[in-house]
Amino acid sequence: MEQAAQRSSTIVASTSEGSNLDPISRVRKLLFRQMLVGIKDGRFFLGNFHCIDKQGNIILQDTVEYRSIRRSSPSPTEQRCLGMILIPSSCRTSCHVDCSIEEQLSLIQLKE
Repeated sequence: MEQAAQRSSTIVASTSEGSNLDPISRVRKLLFRQMLVGIKDGRFFLGNFHCIDKQGNIILQDTVEYRSIRRSSPSPTEQRCLGMILIPSSCRTSCHVDCSIEEQLSLIQLKE
């Protein structure tokens, strides 16, 4: 799981000027990319981005859940396969996408 987090790039809400692509085109670039989403209770979900709705809820497919077994610092993680899941925007704390450096620069312009 940590390896996936290290090789992925963060999508950050940016206050700077957006790129020349409309929001729909920018989201289409994310389709079927591997995405790592963290939620408030400390779990992480790694799956393929399927869609997002107007409220910001994300649907991932072929998803694996990672969670800490203990609350200690170097705690072992447990994983389980879930399939397709919906992650509410109210629970989401982080969102990372696998992509190249060039794509990172274009995706960083995504706004919430």
